[in-house]
Amino acid sequence: MSLLAIPAALLAGVGAGQAVAGWLAARRFRRTPDLPPGERPAVTVLKPLHGDEPMLEQALASLCAQDYPDYQIVFGVQNPADSALAVVERLRARFPGRDIAVVVDPAAHGSNHKVSNLINMLPAARHDVLVIADSDVHCAPDYLEQIVRSLAVPGTGLVTTLYAGVAATPTVAGALGASWINHSFLPGALLARRLGRQDCLGATMALRREVLASVGGLEALADYLADDHMLGRLVQQQGLAVRLAATVVSTTVPEASLRALFRHELRWARTILALVPAEFTLSALQYPLFWAVLAMALAGGDALAVALFLGVWAVRAATARAIDRTLGLTKSVLATTAPIWLFPLRDLMSITVILVSYGSDRVEWRGQVMHTGRGSAEAGVPTQANPHGRAPAT
Repeated sequence: MSLLAIPAALLAGVGAGQAVAGWLAARRFRRTPDLPPGERPAVTVLKPLHGDEPMLEQALASLCAQDYPDYQIVFGVQNPADSALAVVERLRARFPGRDIAVVVDPAAHGSNHKVSNLINMLPAARHDVLVIADSDVHCAPDYLEQIVRSLAVPGTGLVTTLYAGVAATPTVAGALGASWINHSFLPGALLARRLGRQDCLGATMALRREVLASVGGLEALADYLADDHMLGRLVQQQGLAVRLAATVVSTTVPEASLRALFRHELRWARTILALVPAEFTLSALQYPLFWAVLAMALAGGDALAVALFLGVWAVRAATARAIDRTLGLTKSVLATTAPIWLFPLRDLMSITVILVSYGSDRVEWRGQVMHTGRGSAEAGVPTQANPHGRAPAT
C-alpha cells in the first residue's frame, strides 16, 4: 500500500473501531436495569403540528394508544387551514375517550416557529408534567410510563429519548435516511453519553412545569434554531441532569428523493456545525467506508487496500445489524433496516454533507430560510432571511 494511502487506511480502522464501540454502547443501554415503577402523575403531551406529513396519523395514533392512566394531548397549529387538523379530527373519532385539546393560534414569538407554536399551546396544558414531542414520533405503548419513571429519579430536570428512523417510502432515499439515524446518529449519541455529555435529543423533551419556568420558560428558546440543545444546556445550568428514558422511539424519514434527503441532512449538519464545530468535524471518523474507499483509490487498487475496504464493509454491516437486533429494531415496524450494499453510499453521502455544510450557514426549515450565525457569539440563534436568501442587516 502506498504511503499516501496509509493515513486514510488508519482513519478507516478508527471508524470501524468506533462502529464496534457504538454497538457496545447500544448493548449497555439495553442492559440497563429497569427503573422501578412509582407514582404515575398526570401528564400533558404537547404536539406542535405543521401540515399532513407522511405517516402523521400513524405517529399520532401511537401516542393516543398509550398504556398510561391519565394524560392529555395538546395539538397546536398556527394556520387555521392547516391540513393536520383533519388528521386530529380523525384521531378524535378513533379515540373518543382520549383527552385531546387543539390550539389554533398564529401568534409569533420569535424566529423559531415550532417554539412559537408551543408557547401558544402551553396555556391549554392542564398538568404539571410536560412532554414535548415532535409530530413524527412513533412510540411504544409504555413511552409515557418510561419517561415518568426517568423523570422521578432524584436530580433529574429533563428526560429525552433515543430515536430510530422509519422510512415513509420504500425508496433508496428512505433507507439511507433511516440508516444514518439508526447506525450513525443513535450510536453516536450513546457514545457521547459514555463520554459524559448529556445532550437533549429533540424528538422528546420531558420536564416539570416548575423546571421550565426556572430556565425562563419556552420564551427563552424562541430565537434558537436548535431549541432542544439550548433547553438541555439551560436545565444543566440549574444543576439538574438530562436523563435518557429506557425506550427508543422512531421518527419518520419522509424524503422519497435523494435531493430532498440531502437538503434535510444539510440543515441538520449546518445546525450542529454552528453549535459544536469541533465535535462536528470529528464526526467524519464515523464513516469508515469513505476512508477505506479513499485508501483504495490512493493505493491504485492495491490488493491490501481492497481487502481493507471489504473488511471495513463487513464490520460496518455487522455492527449495524447488531445494533438493530440489540435495540429491537429488526422486528419493529417502526424502524427501517438498510440493505448491506447501501452502506458505502451512505458513508460517501455523509462525508459529502459534512464538506458542503462548511460552504454556508444558510438552512431551510418548513419554508423558513435562516442563518445559523456560525462562528459568531450568537451561534445557533437564527437570523430570518429575506426572500433573496440573505440575512437582514440588523
